[in-house]
Amino acid sequence: MSRFDIALPHTFKHGESIKLKDFSSGPPEDIGFGKKAAHKRIGLNAVEMAEMAKRLYAENRRSILLVLQGMDTAGKDGTIRWVMRGMNPTSCQVTSFKRPSEIELDHDFLWRCHKAVPRKGNIGIFNRSHYEDVLVVRVHSLVPESVWSERYEQINDFEKLLSSTGTTIVKCFLHISKETQRERLQERIDVTEKHWKFNPGDLKERKLWSEYQQAYEAALSKCNSEHSPWYIIPSDKKWYRNLVISQLLKRVLEDLDPQFPEAEEDFRGLVVE
Repeated sequence: MSRFDIALPHTFKHGESIKLKDFSSGPPEDIGFGKKAAHKRIGLNAVEMAEMAKRLYAENRRSILLVLQGMDTAGKDGTIRWVMRGMNPTSCQVTSFKRPSEIELDHDFLWRCHKAVPRKGNIGIFNRSHYEDVLVVRVHSLVPESVWSERYEQINDFEKLLSSTGTTIVKCFLHISKETQRERLQERIDVTEKHWKFNPGDLKERKLWSEYQQAYEAALSKCNSEHSPWYIIPSDKKWYRNLVISQLLKRVLEDLDPQFPEAEEDFRGLVVE
């Protein structure tokens, strides 16, 4: 067993109602290694994952969907940069979900996400996702409760469909403390090079911290299925967050164990002139 195997996400039982305050947002106290060692392990994982992703692409039978959700500053972009480096962009795509467009609003709430689901052989990454429609939509009452409350089951059905047709869904909630968010927002204000990241609207959203925590708790509890479980990722330390997701995704690829397909014909003896 590797010493890095201690870097695990929090999990919980299917059907269990959770409170986020019961889950640590930081590394274990007895972690036994630090940032430098974690970065080295992430780099090694990236090499192994790139090779397995190549076989997944060649196999062209199954796909992986990595869903990243979290409060503002939780580190969705940073996770993608660190964990997915080395992946062939031909077979690994990122989709970011912002405020819905007029066309998207004219369809059901799952439409824009369904059409971005990865093709067979591909790894897709959702930076925010279909869960926005039971998070920001719920917190800001953008639709009546009678509408958004039905969406949990619709999401479960959607994910069951994906799972049953060959897509492995890896859902990661990047769990940070309110104090960590304060520090990261302040850094965006204080450091000139990070001004581009700061949006004054983030401060308004921060005032709704408790409402968002409740919305996340409901989404995590109601949509933690056997075929599409949630992983709660301690994210106060960026290096630990990235390591946990790197270890998790590598394990998913190892379990899938993709293989290069057999050639349809025997080309032995063929000479290219």
